Amino acid sequence: MIEAFKDYFNRTTETVTLAFFRLAFGLMMLFSIVRFLSYGWVEKMYIKPQFHFTFYGFEWVRPLGDFTYVLFLICGLSALMVAIGYKYRIAILVFFLSFTYIELMDKTTYLNHYYFISLVSFIMIFLPANAAYSVDAYRNNAFAFQRVPAWTVDVLKLMLGIVYFYAGLAKLNSDWLEAQPLKMWLPMSGGMPVVGSFLRENWIHYFFSWSGALYDLTIPFLLLYRKTRFFGFILVVVFHVFTKMLFPIGVFPYVMIISTLIFFESGFHYKVLQWLFSKLKLDTSRFENNKVKIQGFKYTNQIKLGFLAFFMMLQLLIPFRYLLYPGELFWTEEGFRFSWRVMLMEKSGYTQFKVIDAKTKEAIHVDNSLFLSPFQEKQMSFQPDFILEYAHYLHDYYKNLGYNEPEVYVESYVALNGRLSQKYIDPNVNLAKENESFKHKTWILPFTDEIKGL
Repeated sequence: MIEAFKDYFNRTTETVTLAFFRLAFGLMMLFSIVRFLSYGWVEKMYIKPQFHFTFYGFEWVRPLGDFTYVLFLICGLSALMVAIGYKYRIAILVFFLSFTYIELMDKTTYLNHYYFISLVSFIMIFLPANAAYSVDAYRNNAFAFQRVPAWTVDVLKLMLGIVYFYAGLAKLNSDWLEAQPLKMWLPMSGGMPVVGSFLRENWIHYFFSWSGALYDLTIPFLLLYRKTRFFGFILVVVFHVFTKMLFPIGVFPYVMIISTLIFFESGFHYKVLQWLFSKLKLDTSRFENNKVKIQGFKYTNQIKLGFLAFFMMLQLLIPFRYLLYPGELFWTEEGFRFSWRVMLMEKSGYTQFKVIDAKTKEAIHVDNSLFLSPFQEKQMSFQPDFILEYAHYLHDYYKNLGYNEPEVYVESYVALNGRLSQKYIDPNVNLAKENESFKHKTWILPFTDEIKGL
């Protein structure tokens, strides 16, 4: 067994595949940052709001006022440096830290593809992605290698495979297989040319639900095998282009389309980079050598490989942490994030907070719009950790106004996947006395229905 592992980790592959992925990833991230800045979202989402929802354990990560723009500029510059392979190790580390900091500044903006980008950029810190077609390799021949260990490419394929396959597993639940929430979403696009009328048809809702689950479960394997790879990639393009047309999901479709090109043979990546460099009139002869970067099993390499193996094992296990909690996952959302559950539910809520002076019993009903943006209020209304954090904020706010140990209660109703709304939070629990933790939130009222599946 040990010899088999050694044999695998000493296998090599063409460096050009890593170089292609580095260039594509860096340019996509640069485009994403520029897009974010051009839409004015830094001001709208991070500077203007007076309150920000934080991730548990990362409460210290906050927007930096006007310096938040500097953070975005640093992130964009590091993405460009990653793309061209200049000071690559420093660039990818800075990108990972700056992008992840941006992601952690406000939980309201959490998206699965932001999490994916953080994971991929972290993995890339350990990869020799600057070994070819990079400024580093051009300036210093010591960095240039024509072949690198095969696992440096395979680990990225594994990360993509996890995203797709786990997204497919998550769709194997009774709501999704009964075409919810697509029954609510697709008719909203009924005005689209040509296909709009079909989106109102019930059979189309079921077709999209079942084919979506099948697509996610099979696409990593279709891409992995040479005979089905091109067909798989066509499905990737069709699937993501169509979802982009139907839903406002930003650059995620482009990220996934371009990322899956890593499954193609190195000859394809070589032709693309040769064409690009010829257009830019750049000499590529310096990268064409016979040097092979042998991984070897030195102590430092064993540590690096062991750490990455542990990291990837975590990626396989973290999506299943919801099994540690009682109750319906879609209802409590305990273990929902970071598990590749993409667009699985339509959830809306109503929350009315009441703050009571513990001594005088004076009560006030809170106008949420005084403290939260419309988007923040919408997200808060159906997510229990948001509700708890906001309750603590209200406690501190009214305590500073002179209230005696303010008590915070909430009247909350939530509707899930087309069901009638039901009471969500125990109205008799003083949330100011409840603390965030990894424990089950007992003040979430039970779900009155059942959703079967994973």
